[in-house]
Amino acid sequence: METASPQNATVEEEQAACEYLTFRLGDEEYAIDILKVQEIRGYEPPTTIAYAPPFIKGVINLRGIIVPIVDLRIKFGLGTVEYTPFTVVIILNVAQRVIGIVVDSVSDVTMLTRSQIRPAPDFSASFDTKYIQGLASIEKRMLIVTDIERLMTSRDMELLDEAAAS
Repeated sequence: METASPQNATVEEEQAACEYLTFRLGDEEYAIDILKVQEIRGYEPPTTIAYAPPFIKGVINLRGIIVPIVDLRIKFGLGTVEYTPFTVVIILNVAQRVIGIVVDSVSDVTMLTRSQIRPAPDFSASFDTKYIQGLASIEKRMLIVTDIERLMTSRDMELLDEAAAS
């Protein structure tokens, strides 16, 4: 019987693939861990909440659960927000909360290994990369692998609880 050495375990971890849902925001393509995704829905205008920050579009009632809806294009400052028939809401389950994110379109589900995800470049203080796990290049596509749980539970997103409770 052969036992795996720690070095072999590291190689196996590097080669272990995880599934990611890819979506578009403007000209960029992002990837998030598929295990955080509950469902994908067509965009319907949510009920607006007074005094919510601009990136919180409002709330929807999803089978009895009040779900805050965050427009990631506004959150990331990606220019003009336009809702088309391809605009979708990805319903996420992060940190025991259900949150919806508005994206331009969903691309596909792809497998990525740790070795395919490269660290994000250091942009110093001019650009915050703490929500980016890394960058992955697949064929001619560059994916921005996003730590969606860290983003959705960050300090500026704590407003979600206040907005949903209003």
